[in-house]
Amino acid sequence: MNCCHSADACPCREDVIEAKAFIDLYQAAHGQLPDEEQFDCTPLNGGCAISLPRAPAIGLNRILGLAKTEDLDKAYSWIRGRQGNRFLQLNLDAASEEVRRWVQSKGLVSHGPGWAKLARSADLVSQLSPSKVKTRKVRPVEAMHFGAMMCAGFGFPEHLAALWASIVGRDGWACFYALDGDTPVGTGAMFISGPFAWLGGGTTVQSFRNRGVQKALIQARLQEGVAWGVSTFAVETEVPSPDKASISNANLVKMGFTHLYNRSNFILR
Repeated sequence: MNCCHSADACPCREDVIEAKAFIDLYQAAHGQLPDEEQFDCTPLNGGCAISLPRAPAIGLNRILGLAKTEDLDKAYSWIRGRQGNRFLQLNLDAASEEVRRWVQSKGLVSHGPGWAKLARSADLVSQLSPSKVKTRKVRPVEAMHFGAMMCAGFGFPEHLAALWASIVGRDGWACFYALDGDTPVGTGAMFISGPFAWLGGGTTVQSFRNRGVQKALIQARLQEGVAWGVSTFAVETEVPSPDKASISNANLVKMGFTHLYNRSNFILR
């Protein structure tokens, strides 16, 4: 769980698995969404640039996982031709002086609190206490319902449900519900590539928040990942601050995740 700081800059492994997840999400969903959504993605040297203009989330409108100025130039030119809000995510603490000068030359300004990257190993997952909240995998016939719950949880337009529905049952993905009886009240997704896994898609129905739903979904994905041979799990949350606590971050820490680094979100004008 470390970043490359050599002269030949490379993305952190925890950024690489995240970029792979979004590239695969694009490959799964781009044929499922109407052309007018303008969903597009370009992989670049372990990272990517992705654009879904009518999705409000930074995660679907950003440059991610690039550590060389030549790659940043390509991604910057590509995403500047897209609509909607657009961002560059970058760990400035690990960036080279050349990359820092590049950011300054573009006049980029950080936006919001940034994202914290956390990770944990597969060690001791088997010793986690059983959750009181039941979970199960999402069935293929429930894909659109899963997608609709994800859209509701993240404030996406309902017509983008097919985006998240596309990963249900797809190779490399595991999608979960948290349940109240037989009724889904939370969602979670995981993408696996080799020994690495990325966790995302965590939502909870408003009336069931603060009841252990997200911790149960984290545990379900950790256990599933171990069964698949995963050794390292990675995830992101908003950077917590004294003025604004992050429940997601706190839940992850309770489940054995540790903070690795923060990424700034630079808005592209």
